[in-house]
Amino acid sequence: MRYLALACDYDGTLATRGRLTDATIAALERCRASGRRILLVTGREMEPLREVCPRLDLFDLIVAENGGLIAEPATGRERPLAGPPTEALVQALRDRGVTPLSVGRVVVASRDPYGPVILEAIRDCGLEWQVIFNKGSLMVLPPGVNKATGLAAALAELGISAHAVVGVGDAENDHAFLAACECAVAVANALPSLKAEADLVTVGDHGAGVEELIDLLLTNDLASVVAPGPLRPRVVGGAGAPPTAIGG
Repeated sequence: MRYLALACDYDGTLATRGRLTDATIAALERCRASGRRILLVTGREMEPLREVCPRLDLFDLIVAENGGLIAEPATGRERPLAGPPTEALVQALRDRGVTPLSVGRVVVASRDPYGPVILEAIRDCGLEWQVIFNKGSLMVLPPGVNKATGLAAALAELGISAHAVVGVGDAENDHAFLAACECAVAVANALPSLKAEADLVTVGDHGAGVEELIDLLLTNDLASVVAPGPLRPRVVGGAGAPPTAIGG
């Protein structure tokens, strides 16, 4: 088995309007039954994630807060991967009327229109924190913290190389994490910029796209994926048969 783990974004990838469908849950269960590990790589904080996803037991590890935190559903263990936001920064954002404003163990989250105000607050506090966008939302994180660094820490815990990982996502904050995986997959509803960098683009959107990917993994461990050259996305087809594009 070449691919030992599947790493999935949540909102816009696994989830449709914040929820997993029964079909997507069944596909994740089939993937686990094959002996593969499943990691959830999300920008969400753990408490809001628990509210919308009662099946966290499907995941061996969760990289939450856009790389800021690792959680292990089986034990309830949580490990921050960076320090918390400073009180000065949080207060500066409140003083500037940034709302909604969510403060996690590591991340501070809000909405896209407040980007310039947040950058101003970071500057005025003399910090080096970064702003990461995610389809209308944004996250403020310590320097060097993103989904890729969180995934690397999770894979180190599991003893799995990134060369044995398939990653799937849909948004701006998935670029770094997908680039770190051996095979990068974008669901059909992903941003064009992510599709352009992906190895595969699914026909299905959201969870249906992940189901499609899992079926391909279980059928032949992506052995039918053929790279036609430097152009992406890759195509899938059996020997002697014309290849069929995955996505468009």
